[in-house]
Amino acid sequence: MSFFKWDASPARIIALGFALVIFLGSLLFSSPFCLREGVHLSYIDSLYMATSAVCVTGLVTVDPGSTFSPFGELILALLIQIGGLGVAAVGTGVIVVLGEKLNFKGRSLIKNSFNLNSLGGMIRFLRSLFVATFIIESIGAALSFPVFIQQYTWWDALGISCFHSIAAFNNSGFDILGTGESLAAYTHHIWLNVVTISLIFLGGIGFLVIYEVWNEKWSWRTWSLNTCTSIFMGTTILIIGAILLKFTESFSWLNAFFYSMSARTAGFATIPLSSFAPVTMMTMLILMFIGAAPGSTGGGIKTTTLFVLLMRIRKAVTNKPEEMFHYSIPNSAFRKASIVFFMGLFVVYVSTYLVLMTNPHIPFLDALTEMTSAYATVGLSTGITSSLNSIGKLISIAVMYIGRLGPITIATLWYYEDDSQARYPSDYISIG
Repeated sequence: MSFFKWDASPARIIALGFALVIFLGSLLFSSPFCLREGVHLSYIDSLYMATSAVCVTGLVTVDPGSTFSPFGELILALLIQIGGLGVAAVGTGVIVVLGEKLNFKGRSLIKNSFNLNSLGGMIRFLRSLFVATFIIESIGAALSFPVFIQQYTWWDALGISCFHSIAAFNNSGFDILGTGESLAAYTHHIWLNVVTISLIFLGGIGFLVIYEVWNEKWSWRTWSLNTCTSIFMGTTILIIGAILLKFTESFSWLNAFFYSMSARTAGFATIPLSSFAPVTMMTMLILMFIGAAPGSTGGGIKTTTLFVLLMRIRKAVTNKPEEMFHYSIPNSAFRKASIVFFMGLFVVYVSTYLVLMTNPHIPFLDALTEMTSAYATVGLSTGITSSLNSIGKLISIAVMYIGRLGPITIATLWYYEDDSQARYPSDYISIG
């Protein structure tokens, strides 16, 4: 079956859609309309910035605020929005707006994009998705505006507020402040830190969770296992991460909670990572690798993956059933979680190895942080991104693409299940 046929699998169509948007974005970023006067951007950097935007990562080889024109910043925000919502959601949403019916293929695309368990109610879900995104981002922009108006003109403050809200909700650590230091100027600004943390949390909790909480009663007893787990793990990891960061670095509690949230795929920085102690970086790497909830704007192996693995470990140690929130966890969830976890480790390890081999001047911890950030679509860096050579940038581009699509989608691009094949008999194998 050809990859380019319309009857291709949903995984292939999603992968092709993301690649096409990235390519178009790279062409736009290469045009003079998107660049400030006197600025030149090589194609590899244009491709890198487009990939980082569509994959909602936030790693940059150039400073967006001093590189892109207002039109270029608008394109950057649009790519972030498309990448956060998902190419399939945006594409099918346009089809619905034009009055066309959503066929089976369109429903399958949405189902695969957001890890849904049913093909029913897709129109209602899409409508809620776009409405919720617009409302949350509008509120985020309105709450950010009083902060930026103190230092910028009215129109500049409005544009920065809207861009910041889009970037934060879509868990993409881009900024257009033009300083090249992310949010370092607002390290101790409580209001902006809290607004940013809230936007990141809502974007990283998952659209399906927001949809279910909005439409169901505000009681965990009526929520699905996925919603209960996403909220529980998201909150628990945020608190534990903040405590670990607080006691491994000279952080205020505000900084600790900010980085505990930002490290889980957002990528905003108020303090340079290059100043962090190695033990702090270990905590950051774990938070990056875990990431956000499934079906969200964030990346990583996902909080529910970690939850399922921990529940299986608990069963092995205590022999207690894998039950939580009045639900049992199916065996298929553990098999999928194991694949996601080990494929994630494989991608990070191999990409770090390749970066070290092609960029020998980069320290190991910096390379590991860069590739973990790329895979988990975080955007945090120790500052080595712009110093990568062309091969290193291409490796990072590939890792960001894999991280945004997810290891399961990548693994099933060429997979077809055939139960008719003959198999050898199973036998015992000693484990552990």
